Amino acid sequence: MAALRAFIVENSPLIRENLAGTLEELAQVEVIGTAGDEASAVHWMSGGSAERADVVIVDVFLDAGSGLGVLRAAQRLGVAARRIVLTNYATAEMRRRCESLGAERVFDKCRQLDELINYCAGLSGREQQSCA
Repeated sequence: MAALRAFIVENSPLIRENLAGTLEELAQVEVIGTAGDEASAVHWMSGGSAERADVVIVDVFLDAGSGLGVLRAAQRLGVAARRIVLTNYATAEMRRRCESLGAERVFDKCRQLDELINYCAGLSGREQQSCA
């Protein structure tokens, strides 16, 4: 079975690296690109690379610009990849705004990382093994 191909938009290099490694190891995800700011993410999506991605994982707060701008650009560009938000600011209002911009799911970075991993594993067809 082919790996789920993901593009990660996250301002923290450490979180980007850890998230990529965790998703690759536990959810059969191949990270095909990353960006730390809105302009880099939009440039990546505009260049045709987004056609290779199955999922785009976006943080709301970025070094420059915002994840909301990335979601808005993905809508405008007709990016077919599923859009997922992973943020520390997963309030009801932020969830609503993200969903209105095409986000399929919004996960809280502090409390729902396991849910994100399980969600991606489900998309890739790989069942998560329980450690209990």
